[in-house]
Amino acid sequence: MKVLIADDHELVLDTLVAFIEAAGGIEPTTAPDFATARAKIESDGPFDLVLLDLNMPGMNGLSGLETCIGMDRARHVALFTGDASRDLAERALELGAAGFVPKTLPAKSLVNAIRFMAMGEQYLPVGFMSAEQPNDTHPMAKKLTERERQVLKGLTEGKSNKEIARDLDLSEPTIKLHVKTLYRKVGVSNRTQAAMAAREAGLF
Repeated sequence: MKVLIADDHELVLDTLVAFIEAAGGIEPTTAPDFATARAKIESDGPFDLVLLDLNMPGMNGLSGLETCIGMDRARHVALFTGDASRDLAERALELGAAGFVPKTLPAKSLVNAIRFMAMGEQYLPVGFMSAEQPNDTHPMAKKLTERERQVLKGLTEGKSNKEIARDLDLSEPTIKLHVKTLYRKVGVSNRTQAAMAAREAGLF
């Protein structure tokens, strides 16, 4: 079973590879960015599974996922991300992803998920799609659109506009517009105030 894991965090890669090799039966290959991942799929494939970090250089959000899904030598392609939102998972699966793997998953579960997806099954963590979503009953939540709430969540996580744009597969100017609009709706003037207001309201 051949698996390619692409992630720009060396520690994540090293840890993952160690767990996979300890479990046995899986031959892992790694890549630090999307361009290298593509090149390795073409030169070293076919791979039973390609696991892509959503936020690594060159990935360009879900378009990178879509590109790999279209490659003959990548049999199954899954998303590996710290942004475990239901909306993102739904969009990835609609594109044909083999799974959606949050980075918070325990190592043993992650290895099992890799085996599962490499054999052609679709993977999502148990209960993920039915998990409780942000508090939509709060007056602040009612003022915001779903997209504005997603951008606000990024602000509470300390992400830059560029990172939020990458997570949501949108352009940076679009994110700036959403940020400006939600500032006005929430009644704040900067990112810190917006994040504090969201946390005080219990939105995230």
